[in-house]
Amino acid sequence: MSLERVNPAELSPPTGFSHAVTATGSRLVFLAGQTALDADGKVTGETLPEQFETALTNLLTALAAAGGTPGDLARVTVYATDVADYRTHAPELGRVWRRLAGRDYPAMAVIGAVRLWDTQALVELDGVAVLD
Repeated sequence: MSLERVNPAELSPPTGFSHAVTATGSRLVFLAGQTALDADGKVTGETLPEQFETALTNLLTALAAAGGTPGDLARVTVYATDVADYRTHAPELGRVWRRLAGRDYPAMAVIGAVRLWDTQALVELDGVAVLD
């Protein structure tokens, strides 16, 4: 498996994401949206950073169960109920990402959502990984 992160000089320098990712491999893993649900199905955490950490942990747990690692992520989409709050906490969220997933960033997007499936959820992450 090989992922190449492509960040053209003509585009604004990426911070916490890659502009494009090319992938070669034999298995695609499509990761369902993960929120800050605990093992009992209850949303945990009152703040966006708390919920982001749990949602990312859940996403990475699903990826590991499928045989992947954070470095295999080609794309992650973040759905946030308050994009301004997400931007305010971006440095902290970046630290959480680096601690849990490292510095090999996938192609990413943050999308504002009026609400998520779990009404208490502030953030949801889904993704695609490429494995050998």
